[in-house]
Amino acid sequence: MEVIKIDTPSRETIIDITDEVRKIVGASGIKDGICFIHVPHTTAGISINENADPDVKEDVLKGLNEIIPKIRFRHLEGNSDAHIKSVLVGTSISVMIENGDMQLGTWQGIYFCEFDGPRHRKVYVKIV
Repeated sequence: MEVIKIDTPSRETIIDITDEVRKIVGASGIKDGICFIHVPHTTAGISINENADPDVKEDVLKGLNEIIPKIRFRHLEGNSDAHIKSVLVGTSISVMIENGDMQLGTWQGIYFCEFDGPRHRKVYVKIV
């Protein structure tokens, strides 16, 4: 298992980690398999989405904030909105590897989603 370390700059941000994951896949020597990507945090997530237009990241955050506004929840830390966003986005994805490369669509990238930063975060990558 490999670990990608991320220092997030703000409370909410979406960071493209496609290149880092691609390097790990290439270094693994696996030609055909699966790349598992997991975020071990309850207020962050991982997603595959469009990476051609940077506005998509901002639109995703804006949409999630419309769906889950920062209101007074029972959880005393004051970050329940971040927990809910993590549940909706998810904390794990898998990507097929064929001919030594991830099988992402033309416009797809892998994104770490921070909902309760700034923090020091980790992303686990395992290739089989």
